Amino acid sequence: MSPPTPNRDAVWITGLGAATPLGNTYETVAQNLLEGKSGVGEVTHFDVSKHVCKIVAPIQDVPIPTSCDEAEFRRYDRSEQALLWCATQALKDAGCWERRQETRIGLVLGIGGEWLRTWELDRERGGNKLCNPSEDHRSIPEFLRGRLGLTGPVATVGAACASANYALAQAQSWLALGLADVCLAGSCTMDATRVCLASFGNLGALSKRNHEPQAASRPFDKDRDGFVMGEGGALFVLEPAGPARRRGTRAYAELAGFGASSDASHMVIPSSDPKPAARAMQIALDKAAVNPDEIDYINAHATSTPLGDAAETRALHLVLGDAVRKVPVSSTKSMTGHLLSGAAAVEALFCLIALERQAIPPTINLDNPDPECNLCHVPHQARPQRIRVAVSNSFGFGGSNTCIVLRKVA
Repeated sequence: MSPPTPNRDAVWITGLGAATPLGNTYETVAQNLLEGKSGVGEVTHFDVSKHVCKIVAPIQDVPIPTSCDEAEFRRYDRSEQALLWCATQALKDAGCWERRQETRIGLVLGIGGEWLRTWELDRERGGNKLCNPSEDHRSIPEFLRGRLGLTGPVATVGAACASANYALAQAQSWLALGLADVCLAGSCTMDATRVCLASFGNLGALSKRNHEPQAASRPFDKDRDGFVMGEGGALFVLEPAGPARRRGTRAYAELAGFGASSDASHMVIPSSDPKPAARAMQIALDKAAVNPDEIDYINAHATSTPLGDAAETRALHLVLGDAVRKVPVSSTKSMTGHLLSGAAAVEALFCLIALERQAIPPTINLDNPDPECNLCHVPHQARPQRIRVAVSNSFGFGGSNTCIVLRKVA
């Protein structure tokens, strides 16, 4: 068998599905995002009396896809429900649903601590999957591939908070190599559990502003004291521009560039050296052939931690140079909290909304900007603006730095 022929077409995002603290449909998410609404609230599904942080940004009930039996859907794990909803909506949005079994559709999922969540919830029910792996049920990608009847390659990518950006890059690579005709890529996480909340709380990483949940996530603000955990994610349909154009499919954007690096500094503390994170951004910009002064919007990784936001600011100054004074930057984690392995997917979605609505999402709760985070902020309210190029940073625990560049399709 001869090797696949590389495909030099641009790669378009032609479909999406989302489950987020701001809603579960594109229209709802876009409206709440640009209105600056917060999805953060008190934890109600388990006892948090002994927890340092008692707030999260949850997903409410995940809608049932029209193609799925309600009784069957209710039997699925919440992560499976969210992924199935996102995948179904994305394929339908791209016009791939009816032809999914005759098209080589690849699947790449960003995966973080999903097995830990499975074991934790099983243990609460009296199970023993943690100690006896033979009791474990199907994997998430196996479930989704089988439920959708996909025939292309399947893979998972684990890079903590950067996982979804790696998934998008892997999908783009498969398309370029001709290994798939279309790819479904992204991530979704439901990690707001007792153990996860306690673990990050014990690390001192979470906000203690329990008395005002919607004001707790405050990236770049001088009074920030940690991040708020969130749930959710998004999946995207990626395909080469040529075939997509021939069948008249809409394009949300072109995935124009991806960059990655590792600072290999610390498991959870960002490196004090801004060069590795800046390198990931510079690689993405070079691949997209975009200069700093051509960037119209940056969705920052900024999680609302004292060290992390300042570290990203230094990296942005290094990459942007003089343009740092005029390139708008916001952190939408102020509204959704930090979705961990689902974060990069949801923030890519927010960049698509910015490109489509020609408006920059705000950083809410930015009442007192930290002088160490001296950027061109968009506080409190969305800003209407011409946007052709949007950049999204996602930096994972352990030093996985990623950046994607999304470009509006003419």
